[in-house]
Amino acid sequence: MQLKELEKIFTDNFGEGEYSCFHSPGRVNLIGEHTDYNGGYVFPCALSFGTYGIIRKRNDNILKFASTDFGLQVEIDLDDLEYKKEHDWANYLKGVVKEFVDMGVKLSGFEIMISGNIPNASGLSSSSSVEVLAATMLNEMFDAKIDKIEIVKLCQRVENNYIGVQTGIMDQFAICMGKENFAMFLNCDTLDFQYVPIKLDNFKLIISNTKKRRELADSKYNERRGECDEACRDLGINLLADIAPDEFEKNKHKIKSEVVLNRATHVIYEIDRTVRAVTELKNGNISTFGELMNQSHKSLKDLYEVSCKELDVLVSEALKIKGTVGSRMTGAGFGGCTVSIVENDFVDEFIKTVGENYKKEIGHDADFYLAEIGDGAKFLDI
Repeated sequence: MQLKELEKIFTDNFGEGEYSCFHSPGRVNLIGEHTDYNGGYVFPCALSFGTYGIIRKRNDNILKFASTDFGLQVEIDLDDLEYKKEHDWANYLKGVVKEFVDMGVKLSGFEIMISGNIPNASGLSSSSSVEVLAATMLNEMFDAKIDKIEIVKLCQRVENNYIGVQTGIMDQFAICMGKENFAMFLNCDTLDFQYVPIKLDNFKLIISNTKKRRELADSKYNERRGECDEACRDLGINLLADIAPDEFEKNKHKIKSEVVLNRATHVIYEIDRTVRAVTELKNGNISTFGELMNQSHKSLKDLYEVSCKELDVLVSEALKIKGTVGSRMTGAGFGGCTVSIVENDFVDEFIKTVGENYKKEIGHDADFYLAEIGDGAKFLDI
């Protein structure tokens, strides 16, 4: 949906009067999966598409949440911010409001209308996009003067403590701090980061959507986090990022469970792959970057066990195309999307052939998007 359409729906729904418009992107992670909550490196970028939001203050304490993507509209009092399952998508907004209140920010009532073009449950962070959108809106509208890094942390707390999913900080960071045509090489423990230009020249980034909803992702995410914590206890370290591959090889016998050993092996070598991949990209070695993506997917499939048939088919079919230099699942897994680097001359063949073979194997269509790297969440001066 275009912003102009959303503005009309907003005024039809809430009436005439001044309002403000905002945009928050989705994100794709190029490499470094399930490393963020282990204190490791990730390499995400913000996308050009995401979630639009319109907000207007009220003179009372009533909060009104509406979305073009869901039929449910929610109206609550500012004093009633507890999580309620029946409020569904609006809980992501309510959680952000609660964080602002808990931080002592003086709020009044308001009405919000949102509209997203990130496919739900696709692994492109639609929920984090909504959280960061809400925080950016409230920060601007109520002059809260919260800096961007604090907004990132605030939105992670919403996900962890209010929603109950023990995610790392990558999604919120990429969405809040994104920069057009740059990815972010982020240390998720220290939050030190650098912007790295994405100069693909003769290549395109293609996101392929399995259109399988990630039904297991939240519960399995928490399970994987618990397994990583167990590996840390066995190794006597705080975070899996604290041990390098060579030191891990000397000490991995201390891990009692084979499953937990597999999880730790993925994380430790994925962190190493991410560091090497960024170096290769900086040096213009796209083919080596792509090979590290392929290794990442194999590890996520075999060791971390967060892939699924749909993701594996998309990756295997992608790698049959001559112009594909790398392909991997992106996001939490169990559905969602893959990201591939494909030579320009083979993009049309990729979309046609991978799409046909995926439908033949799985029974329904996949969706394909040419990824453009956009800015982080921001006020739209219209």
